[in-house]
Amino acid sequence: MRTLILLFIGLLMLQSCNQPKNISNQEIEDIKVNIETLMNNWHKDAAETNYNQYFELMDTNSYFIGTDATEHWTKQQFEDFCKPYFDKGRAWDFKTIERNIYVSKAADVVWFDELLDTWMGICRGSGVLAKSNNTWKLQHYVLSIAIPNEDVEAVIDAKINTDSLLINEINQ
Repeated sequence: MRTLILLFIGLLMLQSCNQPKNISNQEIEDIKVNIETLMNNWHKDAAETNYNQYFELMDTNSYFIGTDATEHWTKQQFEDFCKPYFDKGRAWDFKTIERNIYVSKAADVVWFDELLDTWMGICRGSGVLAKSNNTWKLQHYVLSIAIPNEDVEAVIDAKINTDSLLINEINQ
């Protein structure tokens, strides 16, 4: 009987270790401010062509999804693509219009969406950051061009041929 009681207590202890910690509203707000600053600096680093700082925020196994259907890059592929632009001192300058940040219950993952003022007009970015060793790293970022609903037909017409060719290429 004693063994059974000890086993039960051990299982309860294990279960309590797996429970996400309860974080306060203040902790959530602090995380959001931190992420806001990180993402603002990430965009600023691109505008100022700070190559190393820009890519330091991205985790080694992160992905960047660009506006073109073929732009699904690992961090290394994205670095290779960006290097010539940064070297010439002419990357991109995205200004945040608004950003929504969401925090996981365990406070170790955040996801966000943002509207950006860019040379392409308004774009939407979304991403996921994870905290590891007390450091936030960008795991996944998606950039898309925001198209007003009333302009969708014109965009469909403009890209129908290119899309057909790409679909055929992918399906082969």
